[in-house]
Amino acid sequence: MTLLHDPRTRRRRLGVVAAAAGLLAALLTAAPAGAAPDPGDSPAAPKEVSRSAQARAAEEIAAGEIPGQDQIVHSANVQHLANIPKDALPGTNSDLAFQGRYAFAGNYDGFRIFDIGDPASPKTVAQVLCPGSQNDISVSGNLLFLSTDSSRSDSSCHSTTQPATEKSSWEGMKVFDITDKRNPKYVAAVETACGSHTHTLVPKRDNVYIYVSSYSPSASYPDCQPPHDGISVIKVPRNAPEKAAVVNFPVLFPGEGPDGGGNPGAPTNPGVSKTTGCHDLTVLPSEDLAAGACMGDGILFSIKDPEHPKVIDQVQDNVNFAFWHSATFNQKANKVVFTDELGGGGAATCNAATGPHRGADGIYDIVGKGDKRKLVFRGYYKIPRHQADTENCVAHNGSLIPVKGRDIMVQAWYQGGVSVWEFTDSAHPKEIAYFERGPLTTDNLTVGGAWSAYYYNGYIYSNDIAKGFDVLKLTDRRTDQARRVHLRELNVQTQPDYFD
Repeated sequence: MTLLHDPRTRRRRLGVVAAAAGLLAALLTAAPAGAAPDPGDSPAAPKEVSRSAQARAAEEIAAGEIPGQDQIVHSANVQHLANIPKDALPGTNSDLAFQGRYAFAGNYDGFRIFDIGDPASPKTVAQVLCPGSQNDISVSGNLLFLSTDSSRSDSSCHSTTQPATEKSSWEGMKVFDITDKRNPKYVAAVETACGSHTHTLVPKRDNVYIYVSSYSPSASYPDCQPPHDGISVIKVPRNAPEKAAVVNFPVLFPGEGPDGGGNPGAPTNPGVSKTTGCHDLTVLPSEDLAAGACMGDGILFSIKDPEHPKVIDQVQDNVNFAFWHSATFNQKANKVVFTDELGGGGAATCNAATGPHRGADGIYDIVGKGDKRKLVFRGYYKIPRHQADTENCVAHNGSLIPVKGRDIMVQAWYQGGVSVWEFTDSAHPKEIAYFERGPLTTDNLTVGGAWSAYYYNGYIYSNDIAKGFDVLKLTDRRTDQARRVHLRELNVQTQPDYFD
């Protein structure tokens, strides 16, 4: 593939080497109104890298092996249509959700709503200031859901950071009414054990169930005690969201001892995260299936009874996976892709020193039937494009591109950019398109890049941690038929049946 905007050809590859009902959220225009972004939820400070790493990055840019600082490059089949920089919300940009002509973009300081009726010219509809990382976001009907995974003084949008060791601290789920997209209303809050790092919706006719993923308990945290070996299930009545409440805490990793039955991590499995909860879940309602990425474990479970999910299979990869992060089913529900967030998203792992298997995707076939189905490992995928030692880069959030008969997805890789890749042959995945920027800096490791990259109604949308909201157009015979698939709503972790 050729690079646009760059006459040089890159040569190096990775290779082998309280929320009262009706409370208005703080809507922003040019400046905050009544509240301010909370520095307690800011990303980690830049880390200086060695002089040799700085020199190596400069040499690689000069040689055309990586793009120049902030330079945009992409494959010939990708067009960069738009970029909307951050505005009133300066925090870390996070996940995305979609409904009709709107995109909803999470940010550690709140969320932003875009009108994407013209994908080449998105317009800001609202910016809502409501600090609390990660502000993982999803929508269903006239409701919007927001995760808070940092210890706060209370559940309001004016809260400040407060130690988790204090009993009065709050973390959990917030619910907004988005009937009026220009004026979202904060209507409910539900506290959950260990907060809500991410959440996944299981929509039903009269209710929305929320599976809340969180982890890292401590005996010193009154509301986050070990063992934390399950997920919180919240039931939200659509017609009375203020009555939202936790209805179950199913244990996914039963076992004896203080830590349950998940991966014990080090020293038993060096370099692997100890399982103390889940990071993210993806549900496939059409098949009553879910896949869980749970730190040291990957699981497959049945959601026939949404209040009582049942684990079908559990797998580990104690050789190449450090932290099971997220999951994506293929359309036929006979494969699932798990991501490994090696380094927690803040490390430079897309380099020759790390290699092609660590910090990658793991592709698993689902074999068997019913509750006897098993996850069987088939292969790894990692972007083949070399990244500098000053670029945080690892597998992150992505979605299917709906193409009948082929398994293709688009995925964010932080400063590794956006990758479109095919895994129809599970053992031999390959990249077919990409978009990326050069390193944010060449003298320190600064966290940035694409957090999420999702395909929605003919276009790819990406939320870049530092650079803002990007819109891409993919033109490729292998994916062009996907443009005919239009959804009314998309929460990627609630995976639709694209062809129903």
